[in-house]
Amino acid sequence: MRMRTLPIVTTALFACAVALSAQQRDKTTTASSTAGHGDEMFVKEAAMGGMAEVELGKLAAQKATNERVKAFGQKMVSDHGSANDQLKSVAGSKQIALDTSLDAKHKATISRLQGMSGAAFDRAYIEDMTKDHEKDVAAFRRESQSGQDAEIKAFAAKTLPTLEEHLKMVRDLQREVGTSTGN
Repeated sequence: MRMRTLPIVTTALFACAVALSAQQRDKTTTASSTAGHGDEMFVKEAAMGGMAEVELGKLAAQKATNERVKAFGQKMVSDHGSANDQLKSVAGSKQIALDTSLDAKHKATISRLQGMSGAAFDRAYIEDMTKDHEKDVAAFRRESQSGQDAEIKAFAAKTLPTLEEHLKMVRDLQREVGTSTGN
């Protein structure tokens, strides 16, 4: 009888050791990112969007025929470049790993716009920037009001007025270049 219980006890002890090891690993993984999941997703999406806006802004500064669209593109490079640097700092302090290259969705947008020229480019770029900034303003407002991490929440609140300014500017440009999504 004693010989039969030894394998059962050994198996139970091994299972407990494996469970404790997994639990410790989960605690370590959780501790590596001090932000909550929602805050972390916000940071990653904001970083990807900011990186895309810089690249699209560079493209607009080169290809736009309307001088105000060209200037708006340059403003996107400057403002989003600065915000991206601030966000990288916040992400680093929270141990949130950010992508260093654009995802397929943003690459496709750049590719589509690269194939355009003249007024068609201007309209498509402004239409894209309008939709993007509407989403950005909503996301940054939501994070600034209900984010869990104080530093990420403060970044969102600090950046929101700039995004709201961009949205106003791009809506004005919409009326000028005549896009189909005019609000």
